[in-house]
Amino acid sequence: MENLPINTILSGDCREILPSLPENSVDLVFADPPYNLQLQNELFRPDMSKVAAVEDGWDKFSSFAEYDHFTREWLVACRRVLKDTGTLWVIGSYHNIYRVGAILQDLDFWILNDVIWIKSNPMPNFRGVRFTNAHETLLWAQKKRGARYTFNHQALKSLNDDLQMRSDWTIPLATGRQRLRVNGEKAHTTQKPEGLLYRVLLASSNPGDLVLDPFFGSGTTGAVAKKLGRSWIGIEKDEKYIDVARIRIEATQASSSEALHSVEKRREARIPFGSLLENGLLQPGQILWLKSDETITATVRADGKIVCSEFTGSIHSAARHVLQGRPANGWETWCIKNEHGEQIILDDLRRQIRNRLATAGDSPEN
Repeated sequence: MENLPINTILSGDCREILPSLPENSVDLVFADPPYNLQLQNELFRPDMSKVAAVEDGWDKFSSFAEYDHFTREWLVACRRVLKDTGTLWVIGSYHNIYRVGAILQDLDFWILNDVIWIKSNPMPNFRGVRFTNAHETLLWAQKKRGARYTFNHQALKSLNDDLQMRSDWTIPLATGRQRLRVNGEKAHTTQKPEGLLYRVLLASSNPGDLVLDPFFGSGTTGAVAKKLGRSWIGIEKDEKYIDVARIRIEATQASSSEALHSVEKRREARIPFGSLLENGLLQPGQILWLKSDETITATVRADGKIVCSEFTGSIHSAARHVLQGRPANGWETWCIKNEHGEQIILDDLRRQIRNRLATAGDSPEN
């Protein structure tokens, strides 16, 4: 990451700043661009109090054509700095997300998922003339179709009580203490909740990766990246937002390496037991010993099954069998012996394959 402004907020328009960054240098982009809401009238509650809607100048465009041109420019600039293995998230509402999605595809991004953020506490539709807008849409796309990309399936499953994470996420708006304020007023009209960015970054980046946010705003991406051990770059052209984001991130506590270790461990490439045979680390007919009791042995079959007395099964089921049903990880339960008679657990052999894959730069997808 040499010559990159790591963990820095760059002041200016992302379309002008991104060309100064090295090509193929960013692992993940999260973009929360202007939505082009284009409100024609002020909004009032039934008691005639005014609704604090998005009226900022940065969200105003004269036409769909102008907005499309703006969108194409920043997406092209992001594509240039994104690695071939990188992915991009962009969030929007019905006002803009369909136009953004079409341009993404025109630029040869490959859409992996659309995710619906369901707001558990949405703003009511005060005029009662339409459905209440209770969700926003995130598009997740990879730069190069078919390239290896990061998706931490097991980490998300663990986050979701061991259930596979779905594409509908119920997360509340940023309110209460999480809503940043300056002199009692909202610091940013469209501040995203940290829970949303936590899920995005945990899913599609790894500790040490570089995350870019071209519309940094109040710094939610930077704060969550710091918590999760990711590096980040933010680009923001409004100085008042930069001041808020900088103070916020400085006050954010970084997680210890120990807290992130379990996440990293889940990212290890899955190595089937049969790979030990294919790579010559075990031979058909070889004897395995139970680590805790060398009087119990098993024999490796050519198809990767192991035979222990009259039982035949995987390394895990065989370990549970000989341990009378107790939970057992076969990788840590069975071992071989070297020429000196010393035990070598199967997990050490598996680690040799992982190291080979890492050295070759050809680790399987998570």
